[in-house]
Amino acid sequence: MAQNNEKKIVHIHLSSENYKTVMTAGNHEVLSDEPEHMGGTDSGPDPYDYLLMSLGSCSVITVRMYAERKKWPVEDIYMELRHFKDHADDCEDCDDPKARIDKIEKELIVKGDLSGEQINKLLEISKKCPVHKTLLSDVEIHSTVDHRA
Repeated sequence: MAQNNEKKIVHIHLSSENYKTVMTAGNHEVLSDEPEHMGGTDSGPDPYDYLLMSLGSCSVITVRMYAERKKWPVEDIYMELRHFKDHADDCEDCDDPKARIDKIEKELIVKGDLSGEQINKLLEISKKCPVHKTLLSDVEIHSTVDHRA
């Protein structure tokens, strides 16, 4: 995974088809949409799907890089991720009684002749991918608007 100090730039365009969004990153173009029950046309994954795909792909790439450096016999790597919102039961003093906490479950599935210690190390390494670290860090988002008539 390339890491440098250059700004990553993606372009997002909301089409005239309700919530269908065209997203461009360099030479790559993908679609995002909302499911039909949310008013979309389900022409692509929803934004949370992309969040999970970003985290999952970064995690398995990081695991593969580590296993290759260690020359461990990893045949295949999969990851299954789930996102849901959980009631904030542990938030007794929250201002919002309906507060919910975003939760992501990651399940790493590794195929290969590995010891239990190696498998546990790969799980630990999966948590060190840059996207995982970003999601757990304090992120600042600066928003501006360019109004064109």
